[in-house]
Amino acid sequence: MVDKVSEEIAKKVITKDHSSKENGFLIEMFKSEDGSKTEVYLSAAITQAFKGYHLHRVRAARYVCVKGRMRIILYLPEEINGKTKWVREEHILDANEPKRLFIPKNIATGLENIGNEEGWLINYPDPAYDPDLKDEQVEYTQKELEQGIVK
Repeated sequence: MVDKVSEEIAKKVITKDHSSKENGFLIEMFKSEDGSKTEVYLSAAITQAFKGYHLHRVRAARYVCVKGRMRIILYLPEEINGKTKWVREEHILDANEPKRLFIPKNIATGLENIGNEEGWLINYPDPAYDPDLKDEQVEYTQKELEQGIVK
């Protein structure tokens, strides 16, 4: 429990797309009491930027858009005739009409800023982000998802 006023640096990480072009940033907003895990973070996307695709093998995501307008593109795995196929689903999150979006683990996710300003999403991952978990996040291209590739 924190029982005194304190100040600490909030880590900010510049993010890039698959072609290494800057597309926004992340800020670790709240850390676990021992400082080892990120409990809440802000994911920002510059105007018209795309972030993704990736899925988490362990963590679910909980998004709320607090600035701008974001399209959340999901690819959900579905078994069809013994073969996995990715099924596309889209959700719009808008800061002017706040709502929460829960995304379970093992769903490929992409974030697209469709507004005319920076888009900001707050994510409260469950469980908290643990940098010691290796291979927990899996990167995909849209082509891989459309071809049904499972990593």
